[in-house]
Amino acid sequence: MIAWAVGSVTVLHGLIHLLGAAKGFGWARVERLAEPISAAMGLAWLGAAVVVVVAGVMMPARASGWWLVAGLAAVVSQVVIVTSWADAKAGTAVNVLLAVAAVWGLFADGPGSLRADYARMAAATRAAAMGEEGPAGGMVTEADVATLPAPVAAYVRASGAVGRPNVVGFTAAIEGRIRSDRDAAWMTFTGTQVNTYGAEATRVFLLDATMKGVPADVLHAYIGGEARMQVRAASVLGVVDVRGPELTRAETVTLLNDLVVFAPAAVVHAPIVWEVVDDRRVRATYTNAGHTVSALLVFDDAHRLIDFVSEDRSALSADGKALTPQRWSTPISEHGDIDGRRAGVAGLGRWHPVDAPSFDYLELRVDDLTYLEAP
Repeated sequence: MIAWAVGSVTVLHGLIHLLGAAKGFGWARVERLAEPISAAMGLAWLGAAVVVVVAGVMMPARASGWWLVAGLAAVVSQVVIVTSWADAKAGTAVNVLLAVAAVWGLFADGPGSLRADYARMAAATRAAAMGEEGPAGGMVTEADVATLPAPVAAYVRASGAVGRPNVVGFTAAIEGRIRSDRDAAWMTFTGTQVNTYGAEATRVFLLDATMKGVPADVLHAYIGGEARMQVRAASVLGVVDVRGPELTRAETVTLLNDLVVFAPAAVVHAPIVWEVVDDRRVRATYTNAGHTVSALLVFDDAHRLIDFVSEDRSALSADGKALTPQRWSTPISEHGDIDGRRAGVAGLGRWHPVDAPSFDYLELRVDDLTYLEAP
């Protein structure tokens, strides 16, 4: 809403510059501008109008390089305002606002931002996944599925994987809300992520959250066998930066969860050891980058995955400095069809403290899911 408000004010500011162009070119009498404006300066006012309007349009969309255009617009506009200072000096206030937005945009969307880091890593992992030769001729076969435990095999068949290309990754757009503990306020968020399944699995997840009107950028990256989580309040102030073996182990559980919930076809060739508990429950032990974790998978009578429970994930403390092992589950409430494939598209994240009742800290829905298929 702030971006749209500032963008709207900026567009209006740019349109007002057309008064200077109109007077300079003699298109109309502009009594509000008492100082003379030459044709050459009229051209400058017109150019400033165009740049400022473009900046105002780019800003709410966070179009690539918008902050550069906004900075240029503030400078160009102020230059022409100075030439007609007595008549146009009020526009300086908008240019200050535009300059502040440009500086913020440098932190939020510039080359050193978490958003830029995500774009670089997501592109690199996608390219690497598509460059690798797919297993089993690039197709999921009934023979592949038959090697899985019966509940898992039924789940993979029901997902529509058989006879389709192997899935080597996916891109997802996600929305929902999240909170740090049972008593904390909920934060709404939107997110995008890319997961790949090559020699080592990778996960890059960018989350844009808002709490009490203050935006926060959250970047999870699991690449090269190491996980890292960064949080920047208002895209500027770093408040969390966690990495290390504990986080990597916890994020390995998330990798497994994403794999079985969002990409059932990729389960066929995943490094998982299976243990059947009964006809509806199977324990999966998964290894990635030297970290081995396990989870209990629960299926219903329609061969849908309805829950995932692991003892190997850790909860992050409120100050973002410590990780505490805690049971974690993700009840899946809805499944959807994605281009002929079925996968989980809505669910919860739930913590199970030892000394307190369980509580939901995450509500999530997938808006878009695109699979990377073996070449």
